[in-house]
Amino acid sequence: MSEPFTSPIKTVQEIPELRTLIQSQRKQDASIGFVPTMGALHAGHVSLIEAARQDCDFVVVSIFVNPTQFGPNEDFDSYPRLLAQDLEKCQTAGADLVWVPTTDIMYPPHFSTYVEVKTLSEILEGATRTNHFQGVTTIVTKLLLSCLPDKAFFGAKDYQQQAIIRQMCLDLNIPVEIKTCPTVRDANGLALSSRNAYLSEAERESALSLSHALNLAKERIQAGETNLNHIKTEMQRLLKTTPLVKLDYATIVDAQTLEELETPQPQMVALVAAFVGTTRLIDNCTLN
Repeated sequence: MSEPFTSPIKTVQEIPELRTLIQSQRKQDASIGFVPTMGALHAGHVSLIEAARQDCDFVVVSIFVNPTQFGPNEDFDSYPRLLAQDLEKCQTAGADLVWVPTTDIMYPPHFSTYVEVKTLSEILEGATRTNHFQGVTTIVTKLLLSCLPDKAFFGAKDYQQQAIIRQMCLDLNIPVEIKTCPTVRDANGLALSSRNAYLSEAERESALSLSHALNLAKERIQAGETNLNHIKTEMQRLLKTTPLVKLDYATIVDAQTLEELETPQPQMVALVAAFVGTTRLIDNCTLN
């Protein structure tokens, strides 16, 4: 008979209990920080929890692999689920509470309401991953309204996602401050992602082409290049000529609207997305 699983940190599953615990903290004038995750935590997630710990009195982390943001041929079933390891990382990083709702809790029978941010959700990632952002904005709305934190922490690696969530909170008057934290990278420059676990050694080497393409864009801008189309073409060529890489997009956009740019402006972001083997990866960097 196996030993019963015990958590190193307090966990909660049901929404009423979550709200009761948060309300008790508010009665003590505690500020609430929230880090939503899908688990399989890495150093990037840990940095978000640590940022929340520095900024807030009480830190809540959610772990929920959200089915509605996966496409029919994507990796929902195989997405890494490592709860015991995740809870240990949450505790070490300074979280106070981990919320682990079930799919039935978040999407009960007869669930029929979805949140959609137009325009921003229809380009880039949204152009190739149908309904992905509808799934993201729906679940993030539910997560935020379930615990109503003062601040919620997201990583800059998912640049389009955090931009959409900002717009969503603004449009729906959700009283939460969205904090975007820097991308955490391996020593070789590869942006950390739970999906990196899928990569073989050869694929990890090829995946470095994403950050190389971004560095190329940054170097060209710093050198005074003003023809962004030339830079985008160079980024695309680099990715297309890398073994095991299948390019989705490599572009430069407005930092707020995400509209594609042809000439430089003060706030720009270079964005890339590609399949490395069968694993789809994204990355970005700001260009100023």
